[in-house]
Amino acid sequence: MSDASLILSVSGLRGIVGESLTNQVAARYAAAFAQWLRRDRDVDTGLHVVVGSDSRPSRAELEPVIVDALAQEGCRVTRVGVQTTPAVALMVRGVGAEGGLMLTASHNPEQWNGIKPFTPDGAAPSPEQVTQIIDGYHAMAMRLSGRSHTGAIDEDDTCGQAHVETILRNIDVGTIRARQFSVVLDSVHGAGGPSTALLLGELGATVKHLYAEPTGRFPRVPEPTGELVTELCEAVCDQRADIGLAQDSDADRLALVDEHGAYVGEEYTLALCSQHVLQCAPSGPHAVAANLSTSRMLDDVADHFGAIVLRTPVGEANVVKGMRQTGAIVGGEGNGGVIWPRIGWVRDSLAGIALVLDMMARDGRSLGEHVADIPRYAIVKDKVSIPEGDIGPAIARVREHFTSEKSDTQDGLRIDWTNRWVHIRPSNTEPIVRIIAEANDAGSAQALIDQVRAVIGAPATA
Repeated sequence: MSDASLILSVSGLRGIVGESLTNQVAARYAAAFAQWLRRDRDVDTGLHVVVGSDSRPSRAELEPVIVDALAQEGCRVTRVGVQTTPAVALMVRGVGAEGGLMLTASHNPEQWNGIKPFTPDGAAPSPEQVTQIIDGYHAMAMRLSGRSHTGAIDEDDTCGQAHVETILRNIDVGTIRARQFSVVLDSVHGAGGPSTALLLGELGATVKHLYAEPTGRFPRVPEPTGELVTELCEAVCDQRADIGLAQDSDADRLALVDEHGAYVGEEYTLALCSQHVLQCAPSGPHAVAANLSTSRMLDDVADHFGAIVLRTPVGEANVVKGMRQTGAIVGGEGNGGVIWPRIGWVRDSLAGIALVLDMMARDGRSLGEHVADIPRYAIVKDKVSIPEGDIGPAIARVREHFTSEKSDTQDGLRIDWTNRWVHIRPSNTEPIVRIIAEANDAGSAQALIDQVRAVIGAPATA
């Protein structure tokens, strides 16, 4: 078996089904997770683990393998079926389980799947804990153990409804219902369709639901980027809807379309939700958190409310760790992932939807009007192939070139000016560096990309 496409990172495990992600790999990871839980909790028996899945067809083969591996390790396993990532995370905490595993590859195409772990409070393990799980995976024999089950297996399909109920308790349902929003929702045949429809129904919205059924047969790559959700934009115009909403396969990411059918994008999701949370919060001071590659729109929002912004390395677990250290009231990533601790410690598209509708309902303004309040920037993303041993020296050359500018070395290197920034970081999975730049316009952002390329000896992009 080739491990070329197997990714073991702060986000869990991810690979191509039948190639890098086989039944043996899935069982090995699940068993390593159970053994890590046992050591972390310092118990020999009685571990309870919740297992859920997004809608990918490969779940039918992989999910029983994961459940069996956990049961062989003596865990009591609760199977929750096809559910969103935030619902499964909330279930772990709600039933007092020691941990959870979510079978998902998020925005990756259908041939991919993965395993995302949760700690007892429904959060991704910290980077240090992830390292321990990965070390245990590598130390474990590749073959399945073949032992008899010692743990019980039960089923519970209520976590989607419980997730919706938790969100409803934390927003102004009456004011939202009074607006009678018209919504177009694209669930991409992912896990989010049923529970998001339930949420919007409880909020009194009229919904045109695209790709609602959780079949896992994605009509497009399930990443809610502008070029992939043109059908949603057209439907918003056709329906004269107030808003368009696009999710990924496990409903932890959210992209927005305004009332004119214009793609607002994923970066605005966190900025708008943070603005609303800060607006509704009691007097501060407050903190918000995001990774180093997230738009500086968040800084503008935070400045308006006198809040501080904590920047972390890329990865949900890193953001959550930073949120906990600072007591941040909201956080997330620029990929449309909002983390609202009042609901849970994972990215949550349903929480994002509720916050955006709550924001619009309270002041009666449209999404487009709220977007216009936030300064607009342009982000350009690029990558450069570099032999693995040359990546560190390449980043060092960039740092030396920009010695007079503000820098952050938590995750590669980010260089900041007053109105622009560039972030260069090594990929976790291949011998490349990723270069992300943001400025007032695309040309200025591209100029930063080209400047970094010149320093590391790569030709400028055409």
